This record gives sequence, C-alpha cells and structure tokens, in this order.
Amino acid sequence: MDGWFGFALALAVFFASHMIPVRPGLKGPLVALLGRAGFGAAYSLLSIALLVWVIVAAGRAPFVALWYHAEWMTHAALVMMAAACLLVAYAMAGVNPLSFGSRREGFDPERPGIAGVSRHPVLLALGLWAGAHLLANGDLAHVVLFGIFTLFALFGMVMIDRRLRRTWGAEVWQAQAARTSLLPLSALISGRWRPAQRPAVLPAVIALAVWAGLLVLHPLVIGVAPVDLGF
Repeated sequence: MDGWFGFALALAVFFASHMIPVRPGLKGPLVALLGRAGFGAAYSLLSIALLVWVIVAAGRAPFVALWYHAEWMTHAALVMMAAACLLVAYAMAGVNPLSFGSRREGFDPERPGIAGVSRHPVLLALGLWAGAHLLANGDLAHVVLFGIFTLFALFGMVMIDRRLRRTWGAEVWQAQAARTSLLPLSALISGRWRPAQRPAVLPAVIALAVWAGLLVLHPLVIGVAPVDLGF
C-alpha cells in the first residue's frame, strides 16, 4: 500500500504498538502466555518489523522536497550515528536507574557514569538517530517521520524525569540525579560532575563495530547507501 495513506497507516500501527507495554490489560495476558523473556523478545521483533515498515512506507510516499542534500549533511549524519551507537553501548554496559537501557542495581550518585553524560542515553541516541536521518532526507514524508521520532525522544526524557520525581519524591530524586545531565554533558560543563576514571574501551569498540555494520547493512535493508563503500 503506497502513497500518503500507506505512510499514515504504518505510522499509526507503529505508535499504537507502543501502547502494549504500558497497558496492563494488554501486556499481562501476553506475559502470562509467553513469559517475560518471551514477551520481551517478541515485542522487540515486532517493533523492529514495524520500524522497517514505516521507514519503507515513508520512502514510497509522494516526494515533496523541503531542502536538497549537501555533502556536509552526510558527514554530520555519520558523526551523529556514531555518537548514538556509543551512547547505547555505554548505556547497556552501565548502571543507571534514572532511565531505561541500563542495569539499576549498584548505582552511585557520586559516580553516575553514563548518566553524567546523559540521564537518558538511549533516548538521546534515538534523538540523534532521528535527527541524522531527518537531516539527510529533506523530503516531507521523512521530515514528518524523523521529526516525530526526535520530538518523541525529547518529550520522553522530560516525562521520565517527571514520573520518577513523582514516584520517588523530590528529595530522593534530586539526590540521585544531582550529578547527572538532562542536556548532554551539562553536569560536566557546570562542574557538578567530574569523571572518576576513563571510560571502558570495550563498549566503544562494540559501538564502532555496530556503526560500521549499520553502514554495510543499510543499503541491503533500507535500499539506500549512506556512503559509497566501493563494493
């Protein structure tokens, strides 16, 4: 199903699917049927499939140019994607109860690790991913698609902070978040946080390997090569 209707349908189904984890009446029976691990795996596969669908649908929507591509946009998008991969890798390797994507146990508010860089590294990575693709695709359908993802990431950071402040109480939340950053690196710039040690090397190696893999797979999965790899 091509055109604007197909794009709108894909968007609607994608965002409707994200109601499943936050609706106990929907999530509960599925967890009971599949188990927590099975539910997590099934929902992850569903999300990836729907994401591919919505991106393909955006490519099939009528082309309405808002700006034209320049070479610097490619370089900027590649840097943003590398940063996104690094954020996800360090989030998964780190401890951060203030958002999702990290272990919660063992968090030291005096040494917040990745939370000192960003309190919500996975959402920041999502915003960078969306922003990189918005920059590189200047047509209306892709600007709508990746603009929504960018706003979703930014709005999500604020909403998680508000929910935790309400759940924990302002005093506990402030004690946990005092040396962390809502705006990237704001705790470092303001002097509220100083890294206690150099970051681990392994997450960076994994992140850059994933980044390189994405460059190779992008034309195979999406049909568009971000850069000419010469093969």
